[in-house]
Amino acid sequence: MLTVNEIFHSIQGESTQAGRPCVFVRLTACDLRCSWCDTPYAFHEGRKMSVDEVVAAVEDHGCPLVEITGGEPLLQEDVYPLMDRLLAAGRTVMLETGGHRPIARVPAAVLKIVDIKCPGSGEAHRNDWSNLDRLASHDEVKFVIQDRADYEFARDVIARHRLTGRAAAILLSPVHGVLDPRTLSEWMLADRLPVRLQLQLHKYIWTPTTRGV
Repeated sequence: MLTVNEIFHSIQGESTQAGRPCVFVRLTACDLRCSWCDTPYAFHEGRKMSVDEVVAAVEDHGCPLVEITGGEPLLQEDVYPLMDRLLAAGRTVMLETGGHRPIARVPAAVLKIVDIKCPGSGEAHRNDWSNLDRLASHDEVKFVIQDRADYEFARDVIARHRLTGRAAAILLSPVHGVLDPRTLSEWMLADRLPVRLQLQLHKYIWTPTTRGV
C-alpha cells in the first residue's frame, strides 16, 4: 500500500527529459525540510492506494514516461514493486530522490535523478555520498543552487567526486525567484563547468504555486 499525494499528467519540467509529456506520481512524506522546498503540501497530504490502483491510474493517461517523486519516494517500501510494475508495462520510469536515502534497491532500468543537497538547503549534512558510487550511466545528478556558496559547493563536489562522465547529466538548478538564472549561467560559463543549466519549465508555463502540473 502506498500513500499518494497526487497523480497527474503534465509537461516534464526538469532533467534531460524536460519538455516531454509525463505522468507524475507524487508520494506523500519527506524526512527532509529543505529551506527552498516547493512541495511542502506533500509532507502530509495523501490517500492510500494499492500498487494496482496506482498502475491503473498511470495507464489511464496513456503516456510512456512516468516520474515517481515526492516528498521522498524511497521512504515507502511499496515504491519498489511499483517501479517494477511500471517497467514491466513498458514505461520509461524516472525517480526523483533527495539523495539521502540509499538507491541500491532501485531497479537498474529506472532513470534516477539524485539530488545532492547544498548548504543553502539546510540539509547538506544528510547527503548519502555512497549513492554516487551507485550511479548508472543513464542517471542524473542535480544540485539546487541558492547562492554563490551553493554554487562553489556544487563545483567542488563535481570535481572531488569526478562526476563528469559518471552520470548522463549534471544539473544545476537555480532556486526559482531567488537566484537569477543569468547569474548562475555566468558562473558556469566562467568556470567552464561541464554541466547543464536546469530551469523548472512548469513554473514558467504555469505559475510557481500551481499544483498538479
